[in-house]
Amino acid sequence: MMRVREIAREDLGRVRGEDWVDWSRRPFVAGDTAYVPVRDGFPFSSILPDPHPYRGRGYTMLGTVAVFHGREMPGEDDVRAVLEWRHPTAVLWIPACDGQRRKPRAHVLAGTPGEVAHRECGITYFFDPSCTMFSAGNRGEKERLRKMVRPGERVADMFAGIGYFSLPVAREGARVHAMEIDPVAFSCLAKNIGVNGVADRVVPELGDCRFCLSGTYDRVIMGHFDSCQYLEHALSHVHEGSVLHVHTAGDASGRIEETLSGKGVRATVETHRVKKLGPHIWHCVQDVTVE
Repeated sequence: MMRVREIAREDLGRVRGEDWVDWSRRPFVAGDTAYVPVRDGFPFSSILPDPHPYRGRGYTMLGTVAVFHGREMPGEDDVRAVLEWRHPTAVLWIPACDGQRRKPRAHVLAGTPGEVAHRECGITYFFDPSCTMFSAGNRGEKERLRKMVRPGERVADMFAGIGYFSLPVAREGARVHAMEIDPVAFSCLAKNIGVNGVADRVVPELGDCRFCLSGTYDRVIMGHFDSCQYLEHALSHVHEGSVLHVHTAGDASGRIEETLSGKGVRATVETHRVKKLGPHIWHCVQDVTVE
């Protein structure tokens, strides 16, 4: 049995960090209502019977599409289990994303993929998981960034994608210059800006971010593992007090400090771990604060 509190589905993101939430168990969502598990000793509003447990390989639900990750292709039993458990419209295996445009190397294992509406932390993202990247593992980083941003900040999102980071910070009052080089992802970005009601705070631009940057920014989001290659361009558009969030596969603080020294820029560098990518490799974000 599971003790729960009922809240609006759109409020799920707002209860993260609340001491009454039992995050060892998954919330149950039905329609517009989310049933959030409650820890021992805290008041609850109802009790739900435990659902039949899923015993297959780990996966991610992106809207109505189930996605397996990892180098090894899931077996038929895994696919059958997730079909019976979640009844997705499609099942994909995505072992990696390729190139500057981060295109998913998607294999369709069941059903027919297409555009989905994926809800996360009160934001709706429209995209097709078979042709556009979405990393559910970045949820914590989005929340961390959202709490750091201040209303009125001018923010550059150099690798905006479908709006992973642009939309959360815009919801907090930032003015965002969202740059994306891939036309498919850019189309989703433009749609998501309108759907989430932040068209007055986000200016999307299709093109190479190195040539889209304009003026100076209070904060620069560099959400691509090749971001160190673009750091010199970003440093030409910051001022004292600006913060750059440099995403890398592994700790790149040494390389970043070398670039800062070469450009004659003084800054502090703090490294945060986001998620594990493989043996001894972490997705890291280096917060670079210009002095």
